[in-house]
Amino acid sequence: MTTISLGFSPCPNATFIFDALLHGKIDTEGLRFEAVLGDVEWLNQKAFKGELAVTKLSYHAYAYLLQDYALLNSGSALGNNCGPLLIAREAFDLATLPQKTIAIPGQYTTANFLLSVAHPQATQKSEVL
Repeated sequence: MTTISLGFSPCPNATFIFDALLHGKIDTEGLRFEAVLGDVEWLNQKAFKGELAVTKLSYHAYAYLLQDYALLNSGSALGNNCGPLLIAREAFDLATLPQKTIAIPGQYTTANFLLSVAHPQATQKSEVL
């Protein structure tokens, strides 16, 4: 029996999607899947090291991994007008954004990529899980 590593985040959508596959509720034609759960940036880093056969990736990370991974026909979570959000404790003038330290979920996350596109002057970033 062939075992395939399957990386995904522990969010409700992903755990629901992979439940049947991981727990023998569907015929996998002799394939066995090993669940590897983690935050998306952790999964991105695992993919950069080539440690996962199939994994959730940020679109940003995927752009660097085109030679190693293929985009599947389903499972995408990128949407229009649903984030990421830039939030602060207090209102501030957007012109002061370059002086602000911004928490990001990871260097290769789609959120960080979109922030960089929307506000390239915002370079003081700190990765926070």
